[in-house]
Amino acid sequence: MSPLVTNEAPDFTAIAVMPDNSFNEAFTLSSLRGQYVVLFFYPLDFTFVCPSEILAFNKALDQFKKRNCQVVGVSIDSHFTHLAWKNTAVNDGGIGNIQFPLVADLDKSISQNYGVLLPMGIALRGLFILDKEGVVRSQVVNDLPLGRSVDEALRVLDALQFTEECGDVCPANWKKGDDAMTPTAEGVARYLADHANG
Repeated sequence: MSPLVTNEAPDFTAIAVMPDNSFNEAFTLSSLRGQYVVLFFYPLDFTFVCPSEILAFNKALDQFKKRNCQVVGVSIDSHFTHLAWKNTAVNDGGIGNIQFPLVADLDKSISQNYGVLLPMGIALRGLFILDKEGVVRSQVVNDLPLGRSVDEALRVLDALQFTEECGDVCPANWKKGDDAMTPTAEGVARYLADHANG
């Protein structure tokens, strides 16, 4: 499947376990328009790398909210399994009462539409950052043993919002507060001259 970046994110309707542990029987991605979205796929509940990622996103949730960004997790597990995992204490391998939706992709159509479904029937670690119009602006897919960086997701979200507000572009390793680059030949030359040693 070709990259989704620059395209509208595939919408879906599915059952999700919400922050209050209720089941939203018709959760849609399009209901989040007007907000930025970090949509991430993980292989399975009650596994190994997955809880570390989910807990890391939950720990940083306030930082995403300050950026008007909703975090949504997706796996092929049922909503009942999601809820059971939430009801399992962290010390026992659970994820506790995380505060963002977990979507049940039982028919695997969401994972398929995002190009992360493996032949064995579980999803790779795909992470998609959507702008407020629902367009995919960043896409990163890791193999199963490779956990993702929440700090990098925040950095890319900051870069996206900066470019939208200022029109400049963000060079390698850019972080909020760093110098950006004017997208002209002169701007590139000036940036490289100013940062040649750093």
